[in-house]
Amino acid sequence: MFPSMIGTVVIAGIVGYLSERSGFTRNGILPSIIICVGGAFLFYFVQIMFGIRFGSPGVDAILSSIGALLIVPTHWRR
Repeated sequence: MFPSMIGTVVIAGIVGYLSERSGFTRNGILPSIIICVGGAFLFYFVQIMFGIRFGSPGVDAILSSIGALLIVPTHWRR
């Protein structure tokens, strides 16, 4: 359980960094990483509580990070 949580955080951080460097988002590097890690944590705990999965823990981390990047910034943008 603990290694997959650490892996989720690392993968989410990488997704946040790469999304900012590639121009997918315009939040800044640190806010994008924080958004991705928050979304990955949220889905990780939902996955533990309810057993909802899309695939392996790595795939779940990538999909939840991208989902958080799509949902959170569009709420605050005009």
